[in-house]
Amino acid sequence: MTWIDWTALTLFFVCWLGYGPILRFIARHGGALNEDMVHVRNRWMAAMTHREIRLVDSQLMGHSINSASFFASTNLLLIAAVGGILFGGESKLEGFAAVGAENVPIRILEAKLALVLMCLARGFLDFIWALRQMNYALALIGAAPEIQSETDRRAYGQAAGELLNPALSAFSQGVRGYYFALAAAAWLFGPMWLALGVASAFGLLIYRQEASPAARAIRNARRLLGEG
Repeated sequence: MTWIDWTALTLFFVCWLGYGPILRFIARHGGALNEDMVHVRNRWMAAMTHREIRLVDSQLMGHSINSASFFASTNLLLIAAVGGILFGGESKLEGFAAVGAENVPIRILEAKLALVLMCLARGFLDFIWALRQMNYALALIGAAPEIQSETDRRAYGQAAGELLNPALSAFSQGVRGYYFALAAAAWLFGPMWLALGVASAFGLLIYRQEASPAARAIRNARRLLGEG
């Protein structure tokens, strides 16, 4: 690989692995959509403890579980497709090499496909973990007792929120894997495309967290809910 490949690959890993810490830094200095949603979900779980019938809450959780299941299934199909090419022998790799904009050795092509597969595999694991935690949260909603004390209501809502928020954070991480998998796929066309792809994916993700209409709406909702 050339020094341009190594530079683009370094940029990829810095953005991919550094996205979480950078997002937490942004959240501390101005707010981010994911951080605002943590507080909104905590209020949801607190409100859940006041309802005698929690049918709506279970339906909302069921919708989230169905969404995570759909993404996990799609992710598994993509992993099978990329893995079929990567481990299908040199004949498949040579046939796939025509997709790239430049002629590269088979070993380099394997490295490029392996990077795509790595992103998809990590996303798949995130979806699986999100599904497990969502089912745990659903059990907490179903098991919520008739609580009279406001202090106990808040404590139970906080406990449920501490499970629900990591579940949906894992789901968000899985979805984010698609962005970086697309950026990794751009490497097939050359290192400059990889650099452009990862910069575009990173910039788009930060914009959607910080300045998108959805981020502004959630921030206003959090303010109205009296959180933070």
